Amino acid sequence: MARRVLRTPQAADYCGFSPRTLEKLRLTGDGPTFVRLGARAIGYLVDDVDAWLTSRRCTSTSEDTRSSA
Repeated sequence: MARRVLRTPQAADYCGFSPRTLEKLRLTGDGPTFVRLGARAIGYLVDDVDAWLTSRRCTSTSEDTRSSA
């Protein structure tokens, strides 16, 4: 089965972010893992985005999700 790859705009939409927000998360290392497809092309495997979103789940607004990464 082929793995689905999302480019930055599609991955951002999938997460509910703007593409710029996802780019900033990529720069700081706080976003989902990504695949370098070329010199300027970045892709995100849907499974990796789903795993990152799952790791960010909380039950309280006082939870610190930064320590779970």
